[in-house]
Amino acid sequence: MNLSIELISILVLAALFLIATVRPVHMGALAFVAAFVVGTMVIGEDVDTVLSGFPADLFVILVGVTYLFAIAKANGTIDWVIDKSVKSVGGRIALIPWVMFGVTGAITAVGAVVPAAVAIIAPIAIGFGIRYKIRPILMGLMVINGATAGGFSPLSVFGSIVNGVVERNDLPGSPLGLFLASLVFNVILGFVVFFLFGGRQLIGQRDTGGQADGGAGGSSNHPGGGSKTGRASTTSVQTIPPVVQNTNPVESIPLNRNRIMTLGGIVLLAVLVLGFGFDVGFTAITVAVILSLFSPEANKGAVAAVAWPTVLLLCGIVTYVGLMERNGTIDWLGNGVAGIGAPLLAAILICFIGAIVSAFASTTGILGALIPLAVPFLLNGEVSAIPMIIALSISSSVVDSSPFSTSGALIVANTPEEERDKVFRQLMIWGGSMVVIAPIATWLIFIVPGW
Repeated sequence: MNLSIELISILVLAALFLIATVRPVHMGALAFVAAFVVGTMVIGEDVDTVLSGFPADLFVILVGVTYLFAIAKANGTIDWVIDKSVKSVGGRIALIPWVMFGVTGAITAVGAVVPAAVAIIAPIAIGFGIRYKIRPILMGLMVINGATAGGFSPLSVFGSIVNGVVERNDLPGSPLGLFLASLVFNVILGFVVFFLFGGRQLIGQRDTGGQADGGAGGSSNHPGGGSKTGRASTTSVQTIPPVVQNTNPVESIPLNRNRIMTLGGIVLLAVLVLGFGFDVGFTAITVAVILSLFSPEANKGAVAAVAWPTVLLLCGIVTYVGLMERNGTIDWLGNGVAGIGAPLLAAILICFIGAIVSAFASTTGILGALIPLAVPFLLNGEVSAIPMIIALSISSSVVDSSPFSTSGALIVANTPEEERDKVFRQLMIWGGSMVVIAPIATWLIFIVPGW
């Protein structure tokens, strides 16, 4: 394979990310076009060969888990989980950011796409922040870090991408190790965010019926519009715990038949996949179809809510990467990185590439493209595969807090207008610091010790 084709393949891949960043063109669609043009016109493949790189297994996983999650959202199961989680803090203001962290992490861990989870939880979290005078940057970053914390579970989209690449390339892998490493790293980041952005001032404050202890404002914040012992309004009941009055003023969300079945289906999915090795995608679709059969009206529209843009993105990128593998570009580039002669230097360079590109582009797409590029470097055995995969995955995901990424942009969009510019600047600084800190930290923790 001559060098010109390899360089063309790399330049086209770089162009995909650049065009999709500066123009409103879907990266997945661009990748399919690139695979067709480069494959048929440059390399001389036929269409069937080009399509041989289509990741059917990843397609089923993405459709299955996002279909099931869409049902859980449509029938109110996710709302029930949030409602119960908020009630559990018992008025402790300092725990509300951690509830948002935990809920977002839980729904990404069972298959929700990270940007979709942030889109659902961010308005709720920032609404709590307004109510309890918690800084929007704190609530926003806790949501993003929570989403990333759960994003590498064996059932999740990120985890499925990484573990699929590892399996297809016969590399040693540890799905549980990847999940736990990301979880712990993001929990630590959560503590840093909590104390850096005003969490210390929340400790000891409690909701006493209308506002946080020590908060500004009078009784007008109370749902009844008067004293705590006054008449309850039509949207609050005096016997409901104070936090529920403020955060869910209409009524408590009941656990009905559909929600019980959905929760049971998610638990069954986890047991079958983690305990018995069932296929994630087909099992998730099976559970979703069964739920639809028992409650078709409650689950109406769930198929339309499947994360089709993410499916298109991943399938397009992986199809193009498959083309690069067939024409030898992956081996050529990987061997070039390995040929630096300093494995540890090469490892940290790969992590920096992942962090920098992901801060401005889709993390999902980066994981689908960069991890295959690191495969030849990992196959030579100079750096252990599992720590390298973990370091690259974390470095490429924690930078989602950048305001140029989907998750960061969602936080900015949901921030009150008077604070939007401030939050944008804060996310710029925080996201920029993650681009530098995350690769170095993961390199020192996972790669340098030579686990």
